[in-house]
Amino acid sequence: MINFCEIAQQYETPFYLYNLDKIQEKFLAYKQAFAGRKNLICFALKANSNLSVVAKIAELEGGADCVSIGEIKRAILAGIKPYRIIFSGVGKKDSEIKEALKIGILFINVESFAELKRIEAIAQEMQIEARISIRVNPNIDPKTHPYISTGLSENKFGVDIQEAKQMYLYAHKSLALKPIGVHFHIGSQLTELDPIIQSTQKIADFARSLVAIGIDLKFFDVGGGIGIRYENEKTIDLYAYAQGILSKLNGLDVTIICEPGRSIVGEAGYLVTRVLYEKRTQNKRFVIIDGAMNDLLRPSLYNAHHNIKIFHEKKQEKSLADVVGPVCESGDFLAKNAMLPPMESGDLIVFENAGAYGFSMSSNYNTRSKCAEIGIEKGEVFILRKPESFDFIVRDELEILNQRKNR
Repeated sequence: MINFCEIAQQYETPFYLYNLDKIQEKFLAYKQAFAGRKNLICFALKANSNLSVVAKIAELEGGADCVSIGEIKRAILAGIKPYRIIFSGVGKKDSEIKEALKIGILFINVESFAELKRIEAIAQEMQIEARISIRVNPNIDPKTHPYISTGLSENKFGVDIQEAKQMYLYAHKSLALKPIGVHFHIGSQLTELDPIIQSTQKIADFARSLVAIGIDLKFFDVGGGIGIRYENEKTIDLYAYAQGILSKLNGLDVTIICEPGRSIVGEAGYLVTRVLYEKRTQNKRFVIIDGAMNDLLRPSLYNAHHNIKIFHEKKQEKSLADVVGPVCESGDFLAKNAMLPPMESGDLIVFENAGAYGFSMSSNYNTRSKCAEIGIEKGEVFILRKPESFDFIVRDELEILNQRKNR
């Protein structure tokens, strides 16, 4: 049991708290679910890229799904081997492609024909062979929030099967490209298994057609996206997920790659805040806290829900309140219409299931410092990332300003 009150006495709020034991448990559950087949579990760094969190994945012999050269470098700094790193994303710069090839990652996930030709040109210039996979869009509705849906033809990700076939044929003939995998990812926060199984069947059939014409696929990447319970969502059983995927891969001698992010770290993270004061208008009650949308963007961006834990609960009757932060936006809320007792300055409010897309989407809006990240493992509490100071935020700008003044 985590003693939030005790930890909040040691560290200034707001801060993120990650349970590293739970992260390990969630990661190992994936490895166990796919244990009957060659597999590589590549943690999606976009969910949470704290070096200590990624280092825990490295300890467990996990890989990394990265969408920038920065994430690739983070993965390597944390101890993940280059041959366990894949590079995804629709907009890779030439410099990023070149550096990824130089590092020698497992493969690059290609999102368009134009990108395939750029990778080929860069590989030719470097006189190396680029290992690639192609992200195929199965055009199946993942039944999730439209902002995190990625598998429909209207989304910016991947290519349709017909274009993918042409891309594989092109890559197969190229001396600078080596197609070794096939990839799909239909969305994030998925709570229904059927779209995943339908997509697997569709892409597995496509993969078998590629193998039949001599394209030697080694990896079958099923993406990530299993949802967690933020409020009352149904979640997908991990064993049923793995077995459903494996049942569609008959005749394919491939290593399964899975890219979980949210389902590894989401439930293991908390945003810990303190009440500043209450404010009442004629029609509304606000509980104003020291955390804000720059710390946890999901409620403002997706209207996402995070359950609240409160401490020192008063016996007075609860009433509806919006929990809001100091940022100068009406969209700066972390909870709407929450049933809360009267709150006093200094009371703790903890937002649950905040380990994914919490800190990684935070910003310095309103020149607010990014908050600390704290870890807990086997009962020991320790700092993972210090809160930013004002001097840290402005250091580069100030140096440039002073240089210009001194001209």
